[in-house]
Amino acid sequence: MRSAMKVLRTIDDVVAWRDAVSAQHRVAMVPTMGFLHEGHLSLLREARRRVPAGEGLVMLTIFVNPTQFGEGEDLEVYPRDEAGDLAKAAECGVDVAFCPTDPDLLYPSRKTWVSVEGLSSGLCGASRPGHFRGVCTIVTKMWNLVRPDVAVFGEKDFQQLAILRRMHADLFLGGEIASMPIVREADGVAMSSRNANLSEVARAQARSISGLLGEVRERFEAGTRDRSTLLGDYAARLAPGEIDYVELVDAADLTPVTEITQPALVAIAARFGGVRLIDNTVLRP
Repeated sequence: MRSAMKVLRTIDDVVAWRDAVSAQHRVAMVPTMGFLHEGHLSLLREARRRVPAGEGLVMLTIFVNPTQFGEGEDLEVYPRDEAGDLAKAAECGVDVAFCPTDPDLLYPSRKTWVSVEGLSSGLCGASRPGHFRGVCTIVTKMWNLVRPDVAVFGEKDFQQLAILRRMHADLFLGGEIASMPIVREADGVAMSSRNANLSEVARAQARSISGLLGEVRERFEAGTRDRSTLLGDYAARLAPGEIDYVELVDAADLTPVTEITQPALVAIAARFGGVRLIDNTVLRP
């Protein structure tokens, strides 16, 4: 019989757990901010696939990281449901969940930060200064505590994934980073914890993001390669959403492109009813 999932609360708990893990067992980690949806669960299932029960252990981390929220952002209203998250994790075969309190990770090293230059300057980095510094710092701390053989992230946060891959390589963190595709609702909206904060009207309006991405992909598959024609009148398409950015960038280095000759990313960030949503698609010639 499979043993019950452990829930760890402190850094000392994690250190003791990791030290007790047999060298013969691989560890897979899935870092999240909780309020788990099917997208998160796909990451947990992939982690379990990579380290089967009996051969390895899967750790879920749940931490609403205050250092990645800017002034006036939605830290206080970010949806939370720890009990529901732990139940879903157990159903996915997670062995251990790390649910720390803020001081455990933020004190006493508030003066030490991890940042990745270049990749973090555009897209979400341009409108959310300090966001990726907060992400990278906490993920590095998690990585050093857990020392995973593999960590699994979602491709909806494409820029974050690219930044974490670069950080992982530059800092020789060990193990590997794996990724899973975007999971969508039946109407095409990318699954996000923030969807829970959308009103019924804003939720309907938010479909325009995936609708625009679908139209861009159709133009691309019909042979269009230039940015202007691909994106079309995106402002009208996303109305009445408040656009943060709609960009076409190189999928490797995230620099803007005007003509696609190699894999490119169409990335969108927009607010509907005050809720900021992101989505993307990769175009491969």
